[in-house]
Amino acid sequence: MSLPETMTAIEISEFGGPDVLKLATRPLPKPSANDVLIRVAAAGVNRPDAIQRAGHYPPPPGQSDLPGLEVSGEIVALGDGVEGVSIGDHVCALTPGGGYAEYCIAPAAHCLPVPDGVSISDAAGIPETSFTVWHNVFQRAYLREGESFLVHGGSSGIGTTAIQLAKALGAAVYTTAGSDVKCAACRDLGADVAINYRDEDWALVLREKTEKRGVDVILDMVGGDYIQKNIDSLAIDGRLSIIAFLTGATAELTLSRFMVKRQTMTASTLRAQSDASKAAIAFELKEKVWPMFAAGQIKPIIDSKFPLMDAAQAHQRMESSGHIGKIILTVADH
Repeated sequence: MSLPETMTAIEISEFGGPDVLKLATRPLPKPSANDVLIRVAAAGVNRPDAIQRAGHYPPPPGQSDLPGLEVSGEIVALGDGVEGVSIGDHVCALTPGGGYAEYCIAPAAHCLPVPDGVSISDAAGIPETSFTVWHNVFQRAYLREGESFLVHGGSSGIGTTAIQLAKALGAAVYTTAGSDVKCAACRDLGADVAINYRDEDWALVLREKTEKRGVDVILDMVGGDYIQKNIDSLAIDGRLSIIAFLTGATAELTLSRFMVKRQTMTASTLRAQSDASKAAIAFELKEKVWPMFAAGQIKPIIDSKFPLMDAAQAHQRMESSGHIGKIILTVADH
């Protein structure tokens, strides 16, 4: 396959709102050692993209300044030393950036095959949430079969993935969401209890539903005053995993019960981790999670799709918080 010298991409013309996302022409990127070049079919839209657009989430040194942390598509070129994938493979991949484009670089070890039964465009909504949920809920917070689990924002991309994975692996699942429609969607995905946090105090409802025991694991991306309420809602030996701070990274905490109940708090971001760390997550996903896609136990939940040129509208949709599941940018037919 002959490759072009340039490509169409969406760049951040200046820091600001969705309207700063502009079409641009960029040189075709060339894969370095252990990287692949993907002809992009679709790209997932994520909150970190909007944070980068606003000027608060710079790409790692040496990586693309274009937004986009996950793509699906066809591998069209290999860097030196690449093993395990071949030109022509249809993959979905976690990227360090650059996904909002016709072509994108990704480490070969962060590429996974498009799961059986999933379209190539829907597959663009899988990597970021799967890597995040698997790492933070199962590798760091050690959620196990028979335990109980609470995820906030159950209708988000992270939430819809967390509900399905936790349920498929044998946990009792609780979630919060901001409307009755979203709560119903969460229950349809397997949540045992979905609490509309706009109408009820979720912590009081959870306390009642668990007969004052609390839950074993909580995945939180809200922060702020949720942090103390999360701690108070954990069971003995419970684990709180924090992945974002939508309402603020500062909180005043009372930790006496945290100590008495032997609880654990962990927090992480995905993008800043080493390539080796993310490769280890990818390996476990392929072994333990990808068969669940093929078996129909889990699936990507897609809210909407926009052409690449309409990236600004996709960001507006995301920031309206009206979506259920993932928002996708479609780039090319495969």
